[in-house]
Amino acid sequence: MKRVVNVVIALGLALAGPAFGLEITGQWEQGQLLIGKVEAGSQVEFGERKLRVSDEGVFVFGLDRDAPEEVSLAVTSPSGERELHSFSVKQRKYNIQRVEGVPARTVNPPAEQLARIREESALTRAARARDLDRQDFLQTFHWPLVGPITGVYGSQRFYNGEPRQPHYGVDVAAPTGTVVRAPVAGVVTLTHDDMFFSGGTLVVDHGYGVSSTFIHLSKILVEEGQEVKQGDPIAEVGATGRVTGPHLDWRMNWFDQRLDPQLRVGPMPSADD
Repeated sequence: MKRVVNVVIALGLALAGPAFGLEITGQWEQGQLLIGKVEAGSQVEFGERKLRVSDEGVFVFGLDRDAPEEVSLAVTSPSGERELHSFSVKQRKYNIQRVEGVPARTVNPPAEQLARIREESALTRAARARDLDRQDFLQTFHWPLVGPITGVYGSQRFYNGEPRQPHYGVDVAAPTGTVVRAPVAGVVTLTHDDMFFSGGTLVVDHGYGVSSTFIHLSKILVEEGQEVKQGDPIAEVGATGRVTGPHLDWRMNWFDQRLDPQLRVGPMPSADD
């Protein structure tokens, strides 16, 4: 018979399970990527997803922008004993803007573009759905370029009372042609020169469902299937897609969970660093 233990964990605490050596690194807050470790040979489930666990017991998972106040993580030991852990998740306040009197034609995409938009969205979802056996996400993330931050994760606009999609990345202003470098190592899983919304689009997979997406690019310097190292030139900043000026929009995902890249890097360095 499996032994089931319920463990409730307070907000933001790393932990060690008494039976299975469960350890979690990171703060429990919306938009965060969390790295865990369990006894080798254990199984881990987060929500309805069974996680990839390395031979050393390492796993990773992410909390979406709108993650609920409490989430659960289940660990089954090699002997079949199961522990269910509950965690409190810090709820963030996002920048919300309400704009009235905006003509509908400037907000909604033309009807004739909807098929294209659906096709391009499917390509991006497929790239982010991959579960590659890589652990590049364990590296310390670096900024892909240096510049002023002009847009932040989680912000959202309401036009004429109707919500638009939240902003799921961090925007860094830079002139067209500025080199974008890989924040950590990975493998290229998608390149597209001209998507309707995002223009030049690049997805780099860091393993175990963790990926970075770079959009509005003027030029992509890598090919699908290519492995890149941290710091490698991968693209150039542009103003392609639905934008008003040149900048990089860097996004991170754990599968379909949208993460905040700024939680993985330190403060933006100065141009002299």
